[in-house]
Amino acid sequence: MFQSYEDAPDALNGRNRVVLLRRAMEKADIDAYLVPRADEHQGEYVPECAERLKWLTGFSGSAGTALVLADAAHIFVDGRYTLQVRDQTDMNVFTPQSLVETSVAKWIGKNLPQGTRLGFDPWLHTIAEARALEDAVHKRGGALVPLMKNLVDTIWTNRPGPPVEPIRIHPLKYAGLGAREKIDALSEAL
Repeated sequence: MFQSYEDAPDALNGRNRVVLLRRAMEKADIDAYLVPRADEHQGEYVPECAERLKWLTGFSGSAGTALVLADAAHIFVDGRYTLQVRDQTDMNVFTPQSLVETSVAKWIGKNLPQGTRLGFDPWLHTIAEARALEDAVHKRGGALVPLMKNLVDTIWTNRPGPPVEPIRIHPLKYAGLGAREKIDALSEAL
């Protein structure tokens, strides 16, 4: 579940996987698709089954997003990963973009082809991210399209299963409050 600094052996498969993703995009009636390094919990560490960005691109950094269009593919990384992304990702397939210079949403707002239908998995984005994406896509006369199935999951044939470790209860000294107190506070807030 921790970040690997080893070269990803799947980088060589990037071209084939992008072809498969583009076929899935066509079936879903979208022109572009976002693949963030994220899972449904929005934590820094994701289980192997959620390493969609790594599977698609070969990039194993802890932060990044791929944007795949019909005729281009981009991978957005921050300054920590400028060299790593070039080592792990097929530069004939993906064009690196710097998150230091511009966010994914800002890049989309300036560069996405007019009228693009951009698909995304809503479980992998915060509400703020989705709103920023929607604003950016609308600037380009397009539509942000939430998909009920993650397209990478539909083409990742040997995808690992989710973790099955038992749930651990954190001691009160780490949790701050007991479960009942947290539930009561949440109920009160709602």
